[in-house]
Amino acid sequence: MALETTLIIETELPIMMTVADGATIEKGTILTLSDPMTAAACTTDNAIVAGIAAGEKIANDGNTKLAVYRGGIFKGTVGAAGCTVGDALITDCSTGDPNEIVVADDSSENILGTALETATDLQTFLFELKPFGRKIA
Repeated sequence: MALETTLIIETELPIMMTVADGATIEKGTILTLSDPMTAAACTTDNAIVAGIAAGEKIANDGNTKLAVYRGGIFKGTVGAAGCTVGDALITDCSTGDPNEIVVADDSSENILGTALETATDLQTFLFELKPFGRKIA
């Protein structure tokens, strides 16, 4: 994975979520959520955020549970438009990397968290992981 997401400050313990036995998930991968409480590597823009993988999942190892952070301070990589401290953030997988992060707009749902630093194109920055789904009327 080209863009790393790294835990800087653990503010919450990770929780266990279901994952597919055949999945390969690297530690630090932003995960998408599906029913029932199932996580997978993010593959779509503005995905419903499950959290960030606290450990590695090896394909076909027999494990169907993975520890997932749903809170904490992380270092991540911002997309082309950059971000400003305080911005709401969402996923952007259009580059093929599950860990690219961009600023949410007024129609965005599925918030990943909040920028704690200002950054420009492909810079790393600190953000607070706080997954939140919302509907905009």
